[in-house]
Amino acid sequence: MSTAPALSEFGRQLEDAASLGRAVDELLATRTTGPALLALGEPTHGIKAFPLLRNELLGQLVERGYRSIVLETDALAALLVDDYVNGGEVDIEKVLATGFSHGFGAVPGNRELVEWLRDYNDGRAPADRVRFYGFDAPVEYSGAPSPRGALSAAGDFLPAAMRPHSFDDIDLLLGQDTDWSNPAAMFDPAASIGNSDHARALRIIADDLGSVLRRAAPVLRSADPGRYDLALAHARTAVGLLRYHAAMASSAPDRIGTLLSLRAEMMAENLLAVVAQEQRRGPGLLFAHNAHLLRVQSDMPVNGDVVSWGSAGSLVGLALGERYVVVATDANPDSDPGTLQGALAEVTTRRALFSTPALRAALGTSVTAGEPILPGHLPLKPSELNGADAVIFVADTDGKRRQYW
Repeated sequence: MSTAPALSEFGRQLEDAASLGRAVDELLATRTTGPALLALGEPTHGIKAFPLLRNELLGQLVERGYRSIVLETDALAALLVDDYVNGGEVDIEKVLATGFSHGFGAVPGNRELVEWLRDYNDGRAPADRVRFYGFDAPVEYSGAPSPRGALSAAGDFLPAAMRPHSFDDIDLLLGQDTDWSNPAAMFDPAASIGNSDHARALRIIADDLGSVLRRAAPVLRSADPGRYDLALAHARTAVGLLRYHAAMASSAPDRIGTLLSLRAEMMAENLLAVVAQEQRRGPGLLFAHNAHLLRVQSDMPVNGDVVSWGSAGSLVGLALGERYVVVATDANPDSDPGTLQGALAEVTTRRALFSTPALRAALGTSVTAGEPILPGHLPLKPSELNGADAVIFVADTDGKRRQYW
């Protein structure tokens, strides 16, 4: 039996930017409190329609008081992007090449995003500008870098009298950066130095730096909030990297799951730090893969097994409650009728927003997930609807039908 008539009753057709803004207004009006973070997910990083949808939504949200955007990119690298959008004299090509991790500077829509932000912020007071943040850990599939930069930046911010005495030994303990970034360590625990005596000593130093920064916050942050927040971010990154390297050195059967959960923990900590920094200015728009944002356990097949871990969204959702709102997205208008994607495609030829409580009620229990439309696409599973407040289905991914890059 087709679910199209039931779905069409509550699906909001998104014909233009204004209708997108109204649909989100209706979604948020049902809640008892406004969001600190409105998360917009994408099912893959390979379809240009989703970052373009993000840009469209940001334009609407800025009119409604949103003052930050947070992307799935290295939190520290993103500082260069934020400098650019706030008028810094940085070449746009350098911003796109080094201010985004994972090669995301080349993703269609990101150049347009940073140029729009720079134009919007031009001439505005700092309190009214839209800030740019990353929330990812500085790790790649090829491994993780040395914690040297993060440790040094956190320690150098502190007055000499407040630094742990052991901080003077970090150069000796760190050794060569290439020993930390050895790509073989991602697949061979024996190639990692993350569980060496030196690495364990560095974890204590990193923990001490973070503790001193937090304890001295009333004095240090009031003197220079921006530099203090940056030092705390470096300390947080140093601890996270050293935990990650230690897990890379482990031969335990849950090694990959642990690495994924540590990355999610770093993501969540970075997101909560953004919320704390922006709480007096306004809410933020968060954009990343659905898998990072949904308030559900993430899972993926690894060597014939399935590993599961708490996503960044599930961790942030626990901390923020109703102040964390998730809008997932998906595509594929050619899915079978018995799939979630096929059911949504029946009621829109372009884009539509569906509230997930009504969506779950209309779909019943027999619907399944559709097939990927390109490598890397993770179609939404019906069980994942519990982790989102709404779904935007994109049937026409480029205005002409299904052109992927």
